[in-house]
Amino acid sequence: MIITKNWLNEWIDLSTVSTEKLLKTFNSIGLEVDRHDVVRVPDKVVVGFVESCERHPDADKLNVCQVNVGHEVRQIVCGASNVRAGIHIALATVGAVLPGDLKIKEAKLRGIESHGMICSAKEIGLPPMGEGIMILDSSIGVLEAGRALNSYDLFNDDLIEIELTANRGDCLSIYGMARDLRAALNKPLRDMTKKEYQEGRLGIGRLLQLQHSDTYNVDLRFGAVELKELHVPFSISLRLALIEEGYTSSVDALLHYTTHSTGVILRAYPFEAFGDKESGKGVITLENDENGYAALYGKEKVSIVGVTQIEESRFDANNGLAIIEASYISPEIIARKMGENKIKSCPYYYRTSRGSEPKIDMGIDFAMKLVEAYSSSQIYGGTIELESAHELRIISISEEECESFIGMKIDKTTITQIFKNLGMDISKSNGSTFAIGVPRFRHDIVNKQDIVEEIVRIVGIDNIPSKPFVFAELNRMGNDLSEYKKTRMYRHRAAQSGFYESVHFVFNERAMLEKYGFECIDPSGELLNPITATMDTLRPTLLVGLLQSAGNNIKVNQKRIALFEAGTVFNPERAESKRFSFIVTGAFENEKLHNSGKPAVIDFGTFTQLISNVIGEFELVQHSAKHTLAHPYISAKVMIEGKEAGELFRLHPQVEEEFDLPQTFLCEIDTDCLPYALVEAKAYSKYQASFRDLSLLVPKSFPYEQLKAVIAKHASEEIKRFYPVDRYLSEALGEQMSLTLRFVLQSNAKTLDEEDISAAMESILNGLGEDLGVSLR
Repeated sequence: MIITKNWLNEWIDLSTVSTEKLLKTFNSIGLEVDRHDVVRVPDKVVVGFVESCERHPDADKLNVCQVNVGHEVRQIVCGASNVRAGIHIALATVGAVLPGDLKIKEAKLRGIESHGMICSAKEIGLPPMGEGIMILDSSIGVLEAGRALNSYDLFNDDLIEIELTANRGDCLSIYGMARDLRAALNKPLRDMTKKEYQEGRLGIGRLLQLQHSDTYNVDLRFGAVELKELHVPFSISLRLALIEEGYTSSVDALLHYTTHSTGVILRAYPFEAFGDKESGKGVITLENDENGYAALYGKEKVSIVGVTQIEESRFDANNGLAIIEASYISPEIIARKMGENKIKSCPYYYRTSRGSEPKIDMGIDFAMKLVEAYSSSQIYGGTIELESAHELRIISISEEECESFIGMKIDKTTITQIFKNLGMDISKSNGSTFAIGVPRFRHDIVNKQDIVEEIVRIVGIDNIPSKPFVFAELNRMGNDLSEYKKTRMYRHRAAQSGFYESVHFVFNERAMLEKYGFECIDPSGELLNPITATMDTLRPTLLVGLLQSAGNNIKVNQKRIALFEAGTVFNPERAESKRFSFIVTGAFENEKLHNSGKPAVIDFGTFTQLISNVIGEFELVQHSAKHTLAHPYISAKVMIEGKEAGELFRLHPQVEEEFDLPQTFLCEIDTDCLPYALVEAKAYSKYQASFRDLSLLVPKSFPYEQLKAVIAKHASEEIKRFYPVDRYLSEALGEQMSLTLRFVLQSNAKTLDEEDISAAMESILNGLGEDLGVSLR
């Protein structure tokens, strides 16, 4: 972004601010100065008035001019094609030293004396401004013959180029820069938007109508002017040259100048693009085009708002009825749209995609003032307007939060003034909490951190005292690490117990899962693009994957297969949970000498012991599986510390046959139910433990859980644990069986004698008899 100090001074008073301070201020508020050049015309270059201009008698391309320099008239020989009588020019007098160390001396050109040189812009160190010499006008100030050119502000200036970050589109104008300086310097902006008295002007409503069925998220304002004798003043031409902005017509120049000054996007159209001048009626239509962009139509499409203008619809004359359009569209909307469907754009798209000025009335009023000042044009009264709904973004932050973020306390009055100077609405603030309405031109401010950044850059990072860095490391032993360590521990235990780890995708085949009775993901949350047809859903269990891996191992003649997997499963709502699953099929152990090369086949008891080796103590209770993988009579629910943790079962014989598997057992455990905590040491007795067996006569169908509950109810503190050791069936017992339980008895105070042991066992026998009718065999 290129600006000059004097141009900026038109919007904010910088008369007491030195250039050095201005540059330092820009850098301190985050507007990095990339280049600074001094614009100063050399000494002894003065304003001259050409009183007469005649052809050189001996040279067709030279002219002999009589130039008034105030105190005298000097004869100058000039070769410029645009020199003529009656114009003010820049004259380098004898003794002037121009750029390139060009010294002006008395000279004789084809026999005619010349006392100086009429200069072009480039010859006195200014950027090129077209062919020929500079022709001055009153836009630079009062033209006084003989006055030094560098005494005019326009020729004694500072050119500053600012490197803006992508989020600061609000500073892509002189007005935007002045707005930021208002906060940094605490100076008011000059009022550049005073309304002109418009009584007696023809209303634009008689000329033009705007048709639309929606706002399409754009703001529009249209003005009309009958252009006559429009010209570009020297001051505007020079400033456009300084900012390296070209133009093709006078209207183009004034609109470029207005956009650079105000930040408002402006375009000009001939009235004929919208209507017939004879009838004096025109219609502008706003609607989405074939690509979904908000576009303006007259007789044909004339422009896409914020993106481009159709070449044929440009106004490029100095006379005629022109329609001036000012527009605004949110940068988020237009950038997203361009990302979805990229189309050809014009240079103004750079501004709209980064954030142009939303105060479009200011832009069109500024342009109309320029037209009125530099032409004999007739401006139509009023404008045609369209505004889209805009919800003010509110961000709340307290004084305490500001202090916490910044590291120092800043006075509330100072913060309030900063917010006001930045154009923020704080009218809804209450007490120590600021409720900040973010202005529309600051689309980059979205959270508290952005608000704090604004305070810091205006206060100045150098004005915030340095503090020693306090390093306090947080406890990083969070749940994730704990879960990882827990899973790793049980994986290692499984490997130590002879299991091999198997890893599968989290996807499985929905048809197979439903075949075996597993509840799959709800269809509304199903995978949109599965990897393959056999991986079309998220798995609800690890068992099917292990079953398939076991089948694949059997096919390569593996005799013993013991696999486990630790992984994630999903319920119908796609909620995740972690599981540990195991499968053992075939032989219990490998062929060895002690089993004569014929190892025993895995059975329920052996498989249960293997699982216990991995997950520790658990209990088995009666269970009926909801799926069809489990054998209906050989399945159990796994209980850990009284909570249901999973299931353990033999594979259904039909499924074993489908996968060509021998006798197979599976187990799946909820990882959250597995114990993982600090192991606490417990006191134990130093006295000898005693063992007693009771053989009880119970019905064959009698649930062990009932027996266990009654024993626990009547057990004395000396009974540490009990467990079944034998079951005996015979025809003599009929529908009953003999169940032998072993009791471990121990006291922390003494060695138990026979009387103590008998009393403890008698209590249990009495309880069994009274509650269940169970007696000794």
